[in-house]
Amino acid sequence: MRIGVPKEIKVHEYRVGLVPSSAHELICAGHQVVIEKGAGAEAGLTDEAYLRAGASVADTADEVFAVADMLVKVKEPQPHERQRLRPGQVLFTYLHLAPDPEQTRQLQQSGATCIAYETVTSPDGSLPLLTPMSEVAGRMAPQVGAACLEKGHGGRGILLGGVPGVPPADILILGAGVVGSNTALIAVGMGANVNIVDRSMSALRRTAEHFGSSIGTVFSTRNAIERLVVKADLVIGAVLVAGAAAPKLVTAAMVKTMKPGAVLVDVAIDQGGCFETSRPTTHADPTYLVNDVVHYCVTNMPGAVPRTSTFALNSATLPFVLALANKGWRKAMADDPHLRAGLNVYDGKITHPAVAAALGLPYTPAELAIT
Repeated sequence: MRIGVPKEIKVHEYRVGLVPSSAHELICAGHQVVIEKGAGAEAGLTDEAYLRAGASVADTADEVFAVADMLVKVKEPQPHERQRLRPGQVLFTYLHLAPDPEQTRQLQQSGATCIAYETVTSPDGSLPLLTPMSEVAGRMAPQVGAACLEKGHGGRGILLGGVPGVPPADILILGAGVVGSNTALIAVGMGANVNIVDRSMSALRRTAEHFGSSIGTVFSTRNAIERLVVKADLVIGAVLVAGAAAPKLVTAAMVKTMKPGAVLVDVAIDQGGCFETSRPTTHADPTYLVNDVVHYCVTNMPGAVPRTSTFALNSATLPFVLALANKGWRKAMADDPHLRAGLNVYDGKITHPAVAAALGLPYTPAELAIT
């Protein structure tokens, strides 16, 4: 199989779909890898490193799209990239289709087979290709929140950990999953006063066992969120429903009750965001104000640390890329129902139930696509 890796073109996106060692694994398995010139440069991965691994380097993205049987990317294809897709071509990347009807429509029109990292599952019900980026985004969230709290960035002008004689900031984390637990790890380490809410008692118990009395755990209800949002200096949205649009846990009315200069960091923005006042932003222009509350809603947070993120992502995706390449996508998915859960679009049809429900489109089971 010919595997193509184009350079990411989303604003300030510096990750790359394959590192040289991953390319080498595929080449040793009998496949060809074509990478766009400079695709890994911002992650510290030179074209020469890919050439040494046995890959070929193409001058343009057009060349990569033209020759590839399968495209391995990081972020959803941008409008110009969608126009390059063709029937029968396999696209393997993050898609986040639920809040993006325009991308969905164009992928349907392309005739490509589109597999989303974020809906591939594992036997224990987790999302193995979303987990590494959730870990990165979770650990970044307190850092970016702390910066946004600085007066120069529109915040309240307070330090997360406080100092002797001055209390620390109050942080509210919505969701005790992978993002939430990694957020809590950093927030507690920075000395903040942390509360985490979730509707899963087992998740709250795990959090309490891990952090002990250094963190407060609260069962998630509207009343609890209303009460905690009012006192919070920083709220971090870390909720996820696989494939579906994120629930709006903080309403516009709640935002109006927050302290002037408080900060919202919406890690769920890829799936539409969990704050009613959220809208997607970029690393180039990451924040905006609503009712004097700073909103940070960057849709590709891990792209700011591309070297860490790229290697973490490749460690998770490589086994699935190898399976798709070695067996072909139909056989790979027939053999692995967890990979099959990643199929979102095939031959113009929506093949993931949560995506179809979120967009109000007809749903075709992935099993029918395979057969």
